[in-house]
Amino acid sequence: MHIVLIEPQIPPNTGNIARLCAATGCELHLVEPLGFSTDDKHLKRAGLDYWHLLKIHYHKNFDDVLAKYPTAKYHYLSTKAPHTYTEITYGDDDMLVFGREDAGIPEALLKANIDNCVRIPMINEARSLNLSNSVSIVVYEALRQQSFIGLKQNSNYLDDIDL
Repeated sequence: MHIVLIEPQIPPNTGNIARLCAATGCELHLVEPLGFSTDDKHLKRAGLDYWHLLKIHYHKNFDDVLAKYPTAKYHYLSTKAPHTYTEITYGDDDMLVFGREDAGIPEALLKANIDNCVRIPMINEARSLNLSNSVSIVVYEALRQQSFIGLKQNSNYLDDIDL
């Protein structure tokens, strides 16, 4: 699974998403321009010590992503989408595309891909969810659909605790 962030602006959001990607085996794609340096201490702090587990790609623009992954299935996450994220069937090499925190995915890109746009339901009065929360919600639905293949399934955690 691939997580694509178009022009992310807030270092802790990207750090949290990087940590999620490292913990789930998802690849992270950052589309420039970024609103921060990848050396940012807030970015690194949010990702904690998971950076060595992360497969990260940098792209000059979104067209670069499309050119490098021309046969991938893309899902564009937007509050303006016609389908909910649970209506979609996800594959293990799908691209989950998220826009910048303050503007979302460019409207022209959404219009050109309207059938592949999905949303997370929320009340009408809410503008949007936090970016890192949104990524987590959709990633775990996609992983659930794939039976969490490749992720730790052991439920014997209490065996190590003296009760």
